[in-house]
Amino acid sequence: MNIVVCLKQVPDTNEVKIDPKKGTLIREGVPSIINPDDKNALEEALVIKEKEGGKVTVISMGPPQAEVALREALAMGADDAILITDRAFAGADTCATGYALSGALKKLDYDIIFAGRQAIDGDTAQVGPEIAEFLHIPQVTYVEEVEVKDKNTLKVKKALEDGYETVTVKTPVLLTAIKELNKPRYMHMKNIFKIFKQDIKVWHADDIDVDKSLLGLSGSPTRVRRTATKEARGKGEIVNKPYKEAVTYALSKLKEKHLI
Repeated sequence: MNIVVCLKQVPDTNEVKIDPKKGTLIREGVPSIINPDDKNALEEALVIKEKEGGKVTVISMGPPQAEVALREALAMGADDAILITDRAFAGADTCATGYALSGALKKLDYDIIFAGRQAIDGDTAQVGPEIAEFLHIPQVTYVEEVEVKDKNTLKVKKALEDGYETVTVKTPVLLTAIKELNKPRYMHMKNIFKIFKQDIKVWHADDIDVDKSLLGLSGSPTRVRRTATKEARGKGEIVNKPYKEAVTYALSKLKEKHLI
């Protein structure tokens, strides 16, 4: 079974800065990690490979330093890695990102595409579904359990707000993972040294099946009108009183601040 996992390298900090002109994140000089939900996606791909056999390929769109995240994925057990990087991708919103990744995925043989539910630097949960739409394949989002019935059929448990839904779906399919799906493994010590010798394929805009006018900032329909930094809240107050007295006290404070 051939599985492709879409990974994103994201800033490992709450002090994210935004370019005021472009409305995009400034990533230079910020320590980065593999997006957490993407790690759950990778872990599930590795579990399926260990049970069913096959190959796991990781792919990421980003600047050259995203190679670090791909090498970590290889150390966890992925077989192959691809970085798609080009100045033409700069400033891409979720739509342009999904389009570029789909253009690269068209060159690969896959039964399952895994992605994380959402990235912590954007929280849109849009890229995975958009990839599926561009590839014209079925998708199941918010996946918390996967069972392989056979190479062509999966039984998937999808989380809902008030419970879950069980879906039977044919491959090829795209699944987006949530943290409840599994607990990602650590890198294998035996792999850490050999990954530095392993080649990572690098593809540019000319190497994938895309219309360049739909890439990057110019190909992104999203327009950021303005950005603002959230103000820090004041220190809270802990009230150690019986609940009726605590409620009365809280109401008095709200009235005092003219909130009720």
